[in-house]
Amino acid sequence: MRLVIFGLTISSSWGNGHATLWRGVINALGRAGHRVTFFERDVPYYASHRDLCSLAHGNELRLYSSFDDLLPEARRAVREADAAMVTSYCPDAGPATDVVLESRGLKVFYDLDTPVTLDRLNAGQPVGYIGPRGLVDFDCVLSYTGGAALDALQAKLGARRVFPLYGSADPEVHRPVAPREEFRGDLSYLGTYAADRQEALSALFLEPAKRLPHRRFVIGGSLYPEDFPWAENLYYMRHVAPPDHPAFYCSSPMTLNITRGAMAAMGYCPSGRLFEAAACGTPILSDSWEGLDRFFAPGEEILVARTADEAVAALSL
Repeated sequence: MRLVIFGLTISSSWGNGHATLWRGVINALGRAGHRVTFFERDVPYYASHRDLCSLAHGNELRLYSSFDDLLPEARRAVREADAAMVTSYCPDAGPATDVVLESRGLKVFYDLDTPVTLDRLNAGQPVGYIGPRGLVDFDCVLSYTGGAALDALQAKLGARRVFPLYGSADPEVHRPVAPREEFRGDLSYLGTYAADRQEALSALFLEPAKRLPHRRFVIGGSLYPEDFPWAENLYYMRHVAPPDHPAFYCSSPMTLNITRGAMAAMGYCPSGRLFEAAACGTPILSDSWEGLDRFFAPGEEILVARTADEAVAALSL
């Protein structure tokens, strides 16, 4: 199968959750004999933090500056493909959708940000990566979020066939490895800063750190503000590149997962970090959201905390 994707980024894992997912998925497709071309607009923000320049297994990363200049090549690639896809937050989703809908193959939209999409629709705000016709013209719509979100994509955007495609881990990357001293901690947390995660982060990470000053708490991720409430036993890794994720997880006896606000409210939206950490064999402490028990058995395969008291108790096990 030949697949063409117009997406946000695969070349930079800085400040987004798309790149790591696509690297694993496209590697798996390549190993299975399929070929993928990923079109990504070359923007300064990601160019200055690029940590991948080419794809393995015969797959192709195509960086471009102008979609108008890319148009002949894009049309040719889609014409030769068995399936063509546009994703959420693709910066050229409008013209890319026009090209994809010319395809004689399968026309796919993949929303990796479904709760954000639906929140904006409900608030009457524009969704820049979805056109005025919604999703009705696509043969298939994939959603990073399951549950009620699938029905909402049909009801609000006219999607005809909707399937969940959740986060994942790459078994070639995510596996138990030796711990590293710079990542060593009693509890780790890997995630880009987001205001809608701050309440849960305060309860499940920052407050336990205050109560357990002799323990070491490690945060990895970008975009944390200057006024973040750091403490002496909080250790910050500004950016942890995807190849270092396994060592980060394996350097603590437990890692914390916190789901973004809109995703936790909607449920059935497991972060890829959950699967990465599990594949590395690291015990996971997670916030609570509807559907979590469909992926992991609470109390057996994952620990769940809603309060600082519960997080501290988990660290005492």
